[in-house]
This record gives sequence, C-alpha cells and structure tokens, in this order.
Amino acid sequence: MARITSAKAFMVDLEPKVVRTDAIQSFKSQETIFVVIRDADGAEGQGYSYTIGDGGAAVLSLLHGTLLPRLMGQDADRVEAIWRDLLFCSHATAVGPIMSLALAAIDTALWDMRGRKTGLPLHVLAGGAKQSVRMYTTEGGWLHLPPEALVEDAKDAKSKGFAGSKIKIGTPTVAGDAKRLEAVRAALGDDYEIMTDANQSMTGAEAARRVPMLERLNIGWFEEPLPSDDIAGHTRLQARSTVPIAVGESLYSPGQFADYIAADACSVVQADVARVGGITPWLKVAHMAEAHNIAICPHFLMELHVSLVCAVPNAPWLEYIPQLEDLAAPMVRDGGNAIAPTEPGLGIDWDQDKLAALCVAGSAFEITEASQ
Repeated sequence: MARITSAKAFMVDLEPKVVRTDAIQSFKSQETIFVVIRDADGAEGQGYSYTIGDGGAAVLSLLHGTLLPRLMGQDADRVEAIWRDLLFCSHATAVGPIMSLALAAIDTALWDMRGRKTGLPLHVLAGGAKQSVRMYTTEGGWLHLPPEALVEDAKDAKSKGFAGSKIKIGTPTVAGDAKRLEAVRAALGDDYEIMTDANQSMTGAEAARRVPMLERLNIGWFEEPLPSDDIAGHTRLQARSTVPIAVGESLYSPGQFADYIAADACSVVQADVARVGGITPWLKVAHMAEAHNIAICPHFLMELHVSLVCAVPNAPWLEYIPQLEDLAAPMVRDGGNAIAPTEPGLGIDWDQDKLAALCVAGSAFEITEASQ
C-alpha cells in the first residue's frame, strides 16, 4: 500500500498568449490550479486543472476544505477508488464544473504518480494505441480576426504541416460567417480541413440556417452550436446535417456524454480532461465513444491531451493552443504532428522555479496526514 501522506495546492494565473475571443466571451486568463501529492514511499505526482479567468478560488476552497484532507491515508495506487470516493463524498456539489475541476487536479496527480512509480508514460499506461497524432490549430481562428488574418494563419499552419484549422463563427448573420469560411476554403483548397465552433451561441433556427453553408464548404465539424444542456436541439440539428456535430467541452461527467450519445445528438465528442473530472473519467468517455464508433477530439490542454489521444484508437486530432510554454518545456512536435511524451507519468516538464515565482499570493497550502 502506497499511503498518501501529504498534498499541496497552489494557483498560477496566466495571461493569454494572444487575444482569444469567441461568440460569447473573451479568454481573460488561465487560472491554473496545481496539486502535488506525496506518498509514504516518497513518490510524488503533480496534476493540474484550469479555469478561463473565474472560479479558481472556489476550486482551491473545495480542495482545501474537503477533498485533499480526505485523501490522507488512502492508497495512492487505487486511483479509481479514490476518484469515486471523492465524487460521492461531495455528491451535493456534483455534477458541475467546480467539482470536476477539483477532481481533475487530484486525479491527474495520481496518474502522474502511478506513471512515475511504474516507469511508464501516460499514453502507454492508459492504453498505448499510438505514438503521435495530427493537429489542427485554433490559435489563429478567433472571432475578432478578419478573413485575411484567418487566411494568413491557416497558410502558415499548413506550411508547418498542420492538417486543419478551427474558425470561430457566430457573427450576427449567416453571410458574415460564410465570408470568413469562404476566404479560408478558397485560399487553402479542398484538402485542408476546416472546423467551426459557435461556442453555444445559437438558437436551433440560427444553427439550422448555417447548415447548408457549412455543407457547401465541406466543413469538418460544427462545434457547440447550441447551449450544452439542449440535447433535444442537438438531436434535431444532427438529423438534418451531414456536417458532424461536435460537443463536450462544456460537459462535466461521463453520464452527460452518455445522454448525448444515446440521443444521437453528436458525432464527435470533445471531452476536456479538466472539465470532465480527470483522466479516469476521460478514459471512460473515450471508450464509450469508441464503442459507438464515435471520435473523441478533446478540447484545449494539448500538453496533457497529447498523451490521452495517443492512448486510445478513436482520437484522430489534437487541438493546438499553446498556453503553457512559459511554464513548461514545449510539447514535442514533428511538423503538424504531436508526439506523445516518453517520460514516466504525464510527461510535462514543469519549470518549478517559474511556477513558484508566478504563484498567486495566498493561494498555496499543504495538507498532511499528521494534521488530520
């Protein structure tokens, strides 16, 4: 038994590397919540989750008052048992983003520890389906950018080996969205994949009006067209669209993904390892999707998701948004392909000095077995 003896948490607040806007919001900052867990053998694991500018203090509060104290004395090797125990000990706050983000910080730390102790990298530990994955870039497709900027970024990405770009849509008119997408398609040709993302901004009617235009331009997927709790609306839209409907970054449990799949409301799932509650539930969603012949193409967190998409066979894409390069060594790439880390655990080479320097004042605390 590898008894957990201590856990510490802290938060780093990162400014966006570029201006990031979509149809409903701007990316204010990345509150990155870290958890470091140590066991009686001296092994450590470091995990993390994030917000896009709000709620980080609430995540830390849940970790401090409830979840990390409950970890003390538990067997660090029993990752599934711990995940379920933490979920149900605070069931009144689940399912929801604050609970999932807190669980994810712990769960990713435990998987990191497991990998370090076994000497296995995460992509092998979690399945080992492949060693690399192709990428599409979102970093140059934000809604405030004019068509000429979208084209310039997509051309640059293609020259570097990327196979696709994601373009934000949700302008007031269909013509406005069409102008942006038509410019990229005309400049990049039919072989370059273009995905779109509406960020839950549309009504069912507004989304339906855009389907013929998206079909004409052979768009790769139509992401989050409607609010995430409108499963029936997504089902109706999916039935009338040959463009795949993609959802998942705003879903917070495997059960919510199960409801979408059962309702035939999507054809791409985009589970975010932080928002769904960690690696343990992410893998459940990935295998559920595989059983239904559906692809999983996760949202954001490329430095962690690269290992997960290489662990499973039904993950054809990794989203490229570089956000952590000031805090960790850059993710290994071969042109437009991301390479799964081979180091034991998560394989993220954190710069601990930078983390310490950027730690939000008053955010750090430690829980020990002796203090409980």
